[in-house]
Amino acid sequence: MNIPDDLLPAPWYWLAWVIWLAVSARCAVGAAWRDLQSPVRLNLFLGTIVALIVIWSLRAGVRPGLDLHFIGAAVFTLCFGPRLAILGLGLVLVGVNLNGGGDWTAFALNAVLIALPSVLTSWGVLRLAEYALPPHVFVYVFVNGFFGAGLAVLAVGVCATALHAAAGIYPIDYLLEEYLPYYLLLGFSEAWLSGMIITLFVIYRPQWIASFDDARYLNDKLNKK
Repeated sequence: MNIPDDLLPAPWYWLAWVIWLAVSARCAVGAAWRDLQSPVRLNLFLGTIVALIVIWSLRAGVRPGLDLHFIGAAVFTLCFGPRLAILGLGLVLVGVNLNGGGDWTAFALNAVLIALPSVLTSWGVLRLAEYALPPHVFVYVFVNGFFGAGLAVLAVGVCATALHAAAGIYPIDYLLEEYLPYYLLLGFSEAWLSGMIITLFVIYRPQWIASFDDARYLNDKLNKK
């Protein structure tokens, strides 16, 4: 998604800046900064940002503000938690803008529409799975890595569709027929990509995933054997 700085009325952009600054401040205060004191974790955090800058720069769209691209929020959230994920996605957008791929006036609006719905959805799926489903590795990978990633992308699409319709930029019929359905395809693709990454991390580098607890998902099974 790449909303330009002249697409919506000015109050939308100012409201987005208020929301983004408030959310960023809250995340910065409560983020697990100690987790990044480890060189390995810090390199993983920065490497994820660089990778997503490249991925976000590869986007497709036919009309202003209706671009589509992979997001990567589920992997970010599972690896670092929601607060660092929101801040990290904000840094991704900074990198995209510095590379000439966005407008600074619309920075906060794009950040709010991309980071908040995707990260909160990914985190919500994780917490719901921990509460309602058995602690099994397959459940973690499939529900959080696959399903959670796809649902996070769809959440972004729904929010973007609602914004364009509410602001009167595009007719709701056009958005429902020519824009939102593509998020289903994008979500399916991101689900597979994120699921494969999380699967590899769980197998080879489980310490890279902050939300993956060995005591919950592995130790009980090993003790039973």
